[in-house]
Order: sequence, then structure tokens, then C-alpha cells
Amino acid sequence: MKTAPVFVITMLAGLLAGCGDKSSDFFPGYAEADYVRLAAPVSGTLTKLHVNRGDSIAHNAPAFVLEQESERAAREEAAFRLQRMQAQLANLKKGKRPDEIAAVRSQLAQAEAAQQLSSADLARQKQLVASGFISAARLDEARAAVERDRARVNELRAQLRVAQLGARADEIEAAEQDVKAAQAQLAQANWKLDQKTQLSPLAAQVADVLYREGELVPAGSPVVSLLAPENIKARFFVPEPALGTLQLGRIIELSCDNCGEPIPAKISYISREAEYTSPLIYSKENRSTLVFMIEARPSIENAQRLHPGQPLEIRLVDASAKKSE
Repeated sequence: MKTAPVFVITMLAGLLAGCGDKSSDFFPGYAEADYVRLAAPVSGTLTKLHVNRGDSIAHNAPAFVLEQESERAAREEAAFRLQRMQAQLANLKKGKRPDEIAAVRSQLAQAEAAQQLSSADLARQKQLVASGFISAARLDEARAAVERDRARVNELRAQLRVAQLGARADEIEAAEQDVKAAQAQLAQANWKLDQKTQLSPLAAQVADVLYREGELVPAGSPVVSLLAPENIKARFFVPEPALGTLQLGRIIELSCDNCGEPIPAKISYISREAEYTSPLIYSKENRSTLVFMIEARPSIENAQRLHPGQPLEIRLVDASAKKSE
């Protein structure tokens, strides 16, 4: 159970005294608002403030800008790193350059020609040995030359196949992961740069400006406070005996000085516990001193007629009478 600040108790007592001649369907209250405090999640010097106190700002309109030099440089660095990683990946997926492959083909052609020459020489050596013109040792040399040239041809053919392939699968996979990491770093750099320009999340009125151009704004510190009509509400307090007659969605009427016709509103919140109490032992006789906080929201059009802190008079509308009308 909560206790009230002295000034709130004083205000309520004065309002209740002023409404002493009203029926039990009337309660004193005041206009309240939920402010949207617009902040950037990163720190920086405030370089441009697009609004002033009292201005109206449209949804997604720029509100303020923080210095961006460091974030711009970080984004460019991340973009260049991504380009380098993508180029490395593309290079790994390719084979050797065309000129390098052409050089290997030329070497293979030379080796194949040498193999043909050594094979023809071996055939002649066999005939000469059979005729007794040369010794068998010369035939062995010819056979060795053929084997040597055949091995060279096989070697160059293998080199040509390798030259036409890309890198190993593990190397390509590692390069692909590097590209993904670089893409994530670029996305993070873009996000940080975008956060330096804050847009209004809703159409509202600028209730307050908390920093001026040239000041250093810490991360998460609000720069402007916005008040949207849909965030204006009425707050009032009812005694415990009247609590049972209220429910969410019930229509009430708000009245204020020079507001014209009463403003209809719907009850949107009923406190589950007493907000303000006096130091008493609550019995059946004195429990009526308990009051519970109630909140009601008017339509967006009617909310613009209210100002936070403005005293209000709340009247409970009889549901049956409302239906008969």
C-alpha cells in the first residue's frame, strides 16, 4: 500500500473541498501524460537540432543529429574489408590465370614431343641391337629416356588439371566465413551511423529540449521529450465504496475551465491497491478513507484540448441513461 506525497494530498483535499456540493458521481482529478523521450543509443556531440520546444513534429521526421565522422570512417573501413574478402573468395574459386594455364599446356606439348622422339629412338635402338650393330647398353639408355619422358608428360598433365581447379574446399569455406563476418561488421557500422540521426517515432508536440547544439550527449540520454495526443490521459481517485461500480471501458466525462463541452473518455486503468492512506487501522467504519487511482483516455481529437497538470472534474456517466439517449 502506497503513501502519497504531501503536495498530492493537499491538492486532492482542496479539490474534494471544492466539490463538496457535487454528487457522488463527481470526482476531482487532473490531466496526465506519458512522454516519449527520444535518445540515441550511442554518444556524440549534438550537431543539428531540427526542433524547438512547442514545435509539432511529424512521424519519421528528423529530430536531431549527432556528429558522424567516426561512424562514417568505420563504415567505409568495413565496406572496403568486405570487398577485399569477396575478392579473395572469388580468387580461390577460380583456377590459375589463363596465361599460367597456357604456359603449362606449352610445357606439356614439349614433353609429349620429347616422349614421341624417345619412343621412336627406342624402336631404332631395338633394331640395331638385333642386327648386332650396337651393344645392349645403348638399348637400356633408350628405354630409360622413354620412361623419363613419359613421367614428365604425366607430371605436366597433373599440373594442368590442378591449374584448372580452384582452391581446396576447406580454404573456400574459410573464405566464405570471412565474407559473412565482414558483412556483419558492415551491417553493424551502418546501424551505428544510422543511430546518429534520430527520427520521431510518432506525430507529436515537442514538450521539451534537453540539449543544445554543440553539447556532448551521452549514450541513451534523451535529447527531446515528445508528447503525442494519444498519450494524454485523465487521472483521478475514487473512495473504496465507489470502486465496485467502475470497470475498464466505462465511459466518463471530463470537465475543465474553459474547455467547452464535457470530454468523453474511457476508463483504461484501475489500480489494484490503495494509493493514498492515512495512519489508521482500517475497519468497516473508516475504510471509505481509502482511495484508488483510476486512469481514463479520451479520443485523440479530444485529448488535444487537455494539458498535463490541468485540474479536471470527472463525472461518471450512467450506463443505462447513456443507452436510453
